[in-house]
Amino acid sequence: MKRTAMNILLEWKESASRKPLVLRGVRQVGKTWLMKEFGTSCFEELVYVNLDLEENYRSFFETTKQPSRIVEFLRIATGKRIEPGKSLIVFDEAQECPKAINSLKYFCEELPEQHIICAGSLLGVALAGPESFPVGKVEFLDILPMTFTEFLLADGCENLAGYLSTLSSLEPIPNYFTDLLTEKLKIYIITGGMPEVVKV
Repeated sequence: MKRTAMNILLEWKESASRKPLVLRGVRQVGKTWLMKEFGTSCFEELVYVNLDLEENYRSFFETTKQPSRIVEFLRIATGKRIEPGKSLIVFDEAQECPKAINSLKYFCEELPEQHIICAGSLLGVALAGPESFPVGKVEFLDILPMTFTEFLLADGCENLAGYLSTLSSLEPIPNYFTDLLTEKLKIYIITGGMPEVVKV
């Protein structure tokens, strides 16, 4: 599927003032898919860590706050080559490990060349907690359900999506397109724009 958030991720990747990125969004909007797709298509190496499933990885953040040590632990545990500029580190379900969230501050200060993304379905709740949060040391990207245009693209209606993007607000739409768009809009509303539902 084509998600417009991918363009934002590409801009973040190339930004000279890049900070660690925190993806926020409700469950099932495609955060994990987006991070994995971005990591595999735009980097030589994706280092994906699910802090809910891989509980042992949480101990890495108990023993040190140094990004270089955390990266070394990840390198050993995953067997992957981790090089700044060539690798993307992803901490998914980060709400399960507040110290991983806090480590983003040190990645920003001590290892800014390393691309790192953090996400979680309940991350908003975790960020509001009493644990130390890296204020000013991270960037945020809110991931929402698919837009109507993204839905049309996923439904194989590239030409219709292109037509919509060229319309002015005052231009009349031919009846044929109005009927077609109405039907598509009904399906879009029923799916809620949730990626997995749209795919099915």
